[in-house]
Amino acid sequence: MDYTAKNAETVDVGGDYDYSGYQWFKDAPERPEPPPQAEPYTPGPGVILQNESFVFALRAAPSVLYSRFKAYGQLGVLAWCSEFAELIDNLKECGFKGNMFLTTRQQALATCADILRLRLDVRMQIVVLYLSSQVARLRRFLDGGEHLWDDYPTPDFPLDYRDYRAHVVA
Repeated sequence: MDYTAKNAETVDVGGDYDYSGYQWFKDAPERPEPPPQAEPYTPGPGVILQNESFVFALRAAPSVLYSRFKAYGQLGVLAWCSEFAELIDNLKECGFKGNMFLTTRQQALATCADILRLRLDVRMQIVVLYLSSQVARLRRFLDGGEHLWDDYPTPDFPLDYRDYRAHVVA
């Protein structure tokens, strides 16, 4: 049995068609017009004020953190982290709306580095981890995970309970 792709026989009308007088590609297809240039983005006064407020808050953040640590110790750092989380949420909302300026982003990244450069004597590792996670959360949003940051504090968990007791007694 012969296999053919068609169920019916092909009909041949005979002879080749004469294409000698035909002009190929004479009429080129119409090209669509380029889209009109979009007008440059001009932010409103509310967006400008919002970004200026963010930059001000971000510049003050390391100083506020240090003053909270000096006033309340480790619990002050913990409370400040909650406030910083609210600032991060508002920055993310601004960014998702497309209203974050480049200067705001740069200041936020600089603030993250300044916060981690502070030498706070925080012994509760959960507070150190919470602070580091808030900074990492902001950096992930601003940088998109393209940069590998290695300036986070190293956790100092006691490996032996006797080390912990000696640490607490001292």
